[in-house]
Amino acid sequence: MSDIIEKLHNSTIHHGSFNNRIFVLKLSPDDCPGILSDLDTLARKRDYTKIIVKVPAKFAEIFFQHGYTAEAAIPGYFSADNKGSEVLLMVKYRDPDRAADSDLGRTTKVLDEAALKSGTGFPSPPPPSYSCRAAYKSDTTQMAELYKKVFPTYPFPIDNPAFLAETMDNHCRYMGVWKDNQLVGLASADMDVKEMNAEMTDFATHTEHRGLQLAGFMLQSLEKSIAAEGIKIAYTIARSRSFGMNITFSRAGYSFAGTLINNTNISGKIESMNVWYKPLQAN
Repeated sequence: MSDIIEKLHNSTIHHGSFNNRIFVLKLSPDDCPGILSDLDTLARKRDYTKIIVKVPAKFAEIFFQHGYTAEAAIPGYFSADNKGSEVLLMVKYRDPDRAADSDLGRTTKVLDEAALKSGTGFPSPPPPSYSCRAAYKSDTTQMAELYKKVFPTYPFPIDNPAFLAETMDNHCRYMGVWKDNQLVGLASADMDVKEMNAEMTDFATHTEHRGLQLAGFMLQSLEKSIAAEGIKIAYTIARSRSFGMNITFSRAGYSFAGTLINNTNISGKIESMNVWYKPLQAN
């Protein structure tokens, strides 16, 4: 079962036993510093082993003083203030075992390989038999089926057509690749229209159509689409074990921003995630 998204005072949190954590997705300035003790209380009550918070840089010192550390930082995340303020992804662990990356060797190899491909550009388009277009509510059944095939577990219920349709009403854009009217690749941009940033996420390619670099093709199409809507910063939280996804973002000009240790339940277990970001320009 997926975790839930709800309000804690004026802030938005995502929490539950599935990821065994609290993730403060949107921190309200009005909740600082009182929310810190409330997060501790909730974590103790539910026995969560990790708290992660998207913290505006101006509040970072408060969190440092309460035992948090910064695992990643995205410059320009808060573009609406015209200063391009930074966000820090700050964490507190209640279990020291969760703070240790058991896959550190693999993470390092992935980042080293991605660095070699940095800024080399987007891949060539797939063969003409493949078509790329935006995905809509009429596609949600195929979308859910593809996600179910690719991901044994995922932090959000993307294998539910109703959930996908709901996200489309909340500033989420999907890009798909079809072959013979069958959806074989999918990705999304979860936009924060107010702050003019977007998370590039939910990348999935059918196993029979891998090796064509469809992820890079979808990423390029998504970037163009959301930049035209005023998005200024794109970022992603990619599996640290995945050579393909980290190389895809490095090639596309994204900068590495840090690793979130043992952060997300995906593909059957909790994994560490790498954060990447890129400023966008409208054409």
